[in-house]
Amino acid sequence: MKFNDELKLFLKARYPVIYIDTVEEDRVEYVIRKNIKTNLNRSIYSWDFVDGYTNNPNNEGFAKRNPLQALELIEKLNPETPALFLLKDFNRFFTDLSVSRKLKNISRILKLQPKTIIIIGSDFNIPKELQDLITVLQFQLPLENEINQELTRLINTLNINVDESTFESLSRACQGLSLERIRRVLSKIIATYKTIDNKSISVLLSEKKQIISQTEILEYWSVNEKIANLGGLENLKEWLKKRKTAFSLQAANYGLPTPRGLLLVGIQGTGKSLTAKAIANDWQLPLLKLDVGKLFGGIVGESESRLRQMINVSETISPCILWIDEIDKAFCNIESKGDSGTSNRVLATFISWLSEKTKPVFVIATANNIDLLPLEIIRKGRFDEIFFLDLPKKEEREEIFKIHLQEFRPNSWELFNYAKLAKLSESFSGAEIRQSIIEGMYHAFYERREFTTDDICLALKEIIPLAQLESSQMLKLQNWASSGRIRLASSTHIYLN
Repeated sequence: MKFNDELKLFLKARYPVIYIDTVEEDRVEYVIRKNIKTNLNRSIYSWDFVDGYTNNPNNEGFAKRNPLQALELIEKLNPETPALFLLKDFNRFFTDLSVSRKLKNISRILKLQPKTIIIIGSDFNIPKELQDLITVLQFQLPLENEINQELTRLINTLNINVDESTFESLSRACQGLSLERIRRVLSKIIATYKTIDNKSISVLLSEKKQIISQTEILEYWSVNEKIANLGGLENLKEWLKKRKTAFSLQAANYGLPTPRGLLLVGIQGTGKSLTAKAIANDWQLPLLKLDVGKLFGGIVGESESRLRQMINVSETISPCILWIDEIDKAFCNIESKGDSGTSNRVLATFISWLSEKTKPVFVIATANNIDLLPLEIIRKGRFDEIFFLDLPKKEEREEIFKIHLQEFRPNSWELFNYAKLAKLSESFSGAEIRQSIIEGMYHAFYERREFTTDDICLALKEIIPLAQLESSQMLKLQNWASSGRIRLASSTHIYLN
């Protein structure tokens, strides 16, 4: 049900006290006044702690710096006069015994008279003794049509041309921001670039970074990695390519569900984290990394609260990508954890959200050992797909060497013998291949000369890859992947002997 419809229903049903949790004070007041003018004939009294009652000449400045007196005005008004009282930040006075008691007493009057108290605040914390009295009404951030109207208004005012694709990208980037923030950021964009175009998107995403920085469990990652910089992984790249435009308006009109997420399983160093960063950059979506270690707090109920905060923030700035690195370590051996069931409750809430979320939050979780993951997470419906990232085969190792050497030596990368390097690097992960190049560069730099293929070959012989140190575990993981219960990120994969 829409906000206007719910508000109208609550007022007609004579709900005594309604609490609206929002930071958009001006916008919610505008919407309420518009709703009252259109559907209900009520006088509106607006109060705040500093200025008292405003917008009413008979009570201008009344109850200034006196929340208890603000409630007393309700009793003084004619019982037959329909009225609405907007009390801003009044939730901050709930802990005052006199205010709390007065609210309880006055609620009896409100049930019999056409009067309603609406409290507007941004700190959702209602004392237990008032929970039965107060009804919470959700006020969403601007929806797509409101954002489009604001963008259209600004574009028409400035008399500039914005193509349909750029307009849609801007609209998507604005989602999760309040109208006030959108106006402020667009003013900054105009002042910087003198127009609105694709360069504006990065400014909007940086504004979302400000929201994320206010929470301790989520971190905003600025990314420059590209899908093209991922060596191999052709099956995964093709899957991602088909879903790149799935957050667009055309996809919604087509009836296509928003992608839910990916679980990437594989050996360490095979590019799982790099893939998450590349997807965010390629899809032009903000990347949020969840610090699982900070998710679990020591105080009873704190872990569940932090999880709800994570969900709320990620949904607020959606569409976005939520990156959960090494999720297997967060929920491993969950039955044996002596935390009074906290881990089980957090897991239950998390997987329930994965299955039922409607906001465009694309979750990318990575895991090194799928045996440690609870079966509830890997069940179909939590993620769109589970991909296995194996050690790169020979052709993929050549490609990985080329990608890294183009980065280190953009003018001379073609001089290296990639076939030789790929042959010597069997069982090496992508991260270990990069490290071998760096080791080769150290050899040559120490001798004050340019590094060559031979320097890298020497480094390859000195480095012992993780696959050789833990060969039994690697073989077990590869055999499990080849059983057909998981999709392979590469077109083919290798086995350890």
